[in-house]
Amino acid sequence: MTANNVLPHLSLLNTEQKEQVHRYALKILAETGVRIDSDRVQKLLERKLGPGWVDSARVRFPAEVVEWALKSAPANLQIFDRTGNQAFQLADSRTHFGVGVTALYYQDPRSDQLTPFSRANMRDMVRLGSALPHYEVISTVGVLQDVPARLSDLYGSLEMIANTTRPLVLLASDEANFPPILEMFEHLVGDLGEKPFILPYFNPVSPLVLNTGTLEKMQAAIQRGLPVIFSNYSMAGASTPITPAGTLALLLAELLAGLIVSQFLREGAPILLGMLPVYFDMKTMVNFYDPQSLLINLACAEMLAYYNLPHCGTSGSGTGWGADLIAADTYWMNTLTYSLTRGGLAPFVGDTLTSKAISPLTLVYVHEIIEQTRRFVAGFQLDDQMAVLSEIEKVGPGGSFLSAPSTRQRFKNGYYASPVFPHYSMEKWQAVGQPSAGQVLRDNTLRLLETAPIPADHDDLLARGEAFIDRHAARP
Repeated sequence: MTANNVLPHLSLLNTEQKEQVHRYALKILAETGVRIDSDRVQKLLERKLGPGWVDSARVRFPAEVVEWALKSAPANLQIFDRTGNQAFQLADSRTHFGVGVTALYYQDPRSDQLTPFSRANMRDMVRLGSALPHYEVISTVGVLQDVPARLSDLYGSLEMIANTTRPLVLLASDEANFPPILEMFEHLVGDLGEKPFILPYFNPVSPLVLNTGTLEKMQAAIQRGLPVIFSNYSMAGASTPITPAGTLALLLAELLAGLIVSQFLREGAPILLGMLPVYFDMKTMVNFYDPQSLLINLACAEMLAYYNLPHCGTSGSGTGWGADLIAADTYWMNTLTYSLTRGGLAPFVGDTLTSKAISPLTLVYVHEIIEQTRRFVAGFQLDDQMAVLSEIEKVGPGGSFLSAPSTRQRFKNGYYASPVFPHYSMEKWQAVGQPSAGQVLRDNTLRLLETAPIPADHDDLLARGEAFIDRHAARP
């Protein structure tokens, strides 16, 4: 009998609903429009769209332009590592995870105490993320607080490229620093566009504003042939409607506007689109992921699959007070649901305390979640061989399968065995001093931090990068 793989799958929108969401976004773009703050891009849009669509900074887009942009952007993106090897493709059904992003504080894995994020913290977190195989990209982990503010992005980006060969999702806290970062990377490794390992990440300003800084950074990246991530961040009830349908429609319209601009800047420019759809609690003034946020994430992933474009979605990050029960439920729900739909990139694992801090413990714990989720998503094989009916017949009622051929062949990988949390019996747990799961996680995290590998060219890149920054700082 032919092998039959039993695979779990999660589906949210039917075809009619996808068409409905698309119509809502088209209506917003054609009637409400978006605000374009860049004079240069306004002039570009005036030339491309023709008369009647640009009124000062307000730009509306006809449906046929949206359809053109959807066909123009590539469906498949190949992402490389710094050494030129292909890391992964964003055309498969797999969800790819990464660590980050832009935390202001570091949560010490020994004490949970918060300290301003430092250059040493960036180094350690990049190496830790690279030591955990399920993290396929490293995003800008934090904003350095122990170097001059105007050079923080440069030093932080240097620590990223020097401490990993993984693909990098690049964010700059100061938009003026974005071109110098790209210049520094070109100085260190050469052409960035031939085998791209840098994915710059940009946000519009919800609702419906493409600000000058975002547009100028998009131009700088697209001119170099880099794939870019264009992702919006909502606060439902504040910057977007409180209803999931309203937030989905508005954010999708923003994404399509960004898509059009990218294709006008360079037809065929590679781009990932996605949403970070959080809610805003007016009582506490805190933003957070709600279960319906994760539904919107899935809806966005399905809309991008409907458009045949790659997706960049949520990582479930920001909740909790560290690697705790509050964070665990959101990470589990996000990782599992996202992995059960059409895949994409989830680049922001690890931040906590409303994304102001980042915890090494969270990176290690969520790596466990990803491992178990992938085992779940892989399903199981249902056929005559796997049904082992002959073994069942041989063992018979009251027998044991401990020495059965299938057990001997598969007992080492037939079930999940955590590299972090041992399968202790009660007696064994008592014998080793009754450790808490939290303490076991701390011990493993500290070991990984101490033993994380360092790229062979670390010292060379660091020295040449620091010399570049010195020259940049000396410019008038």
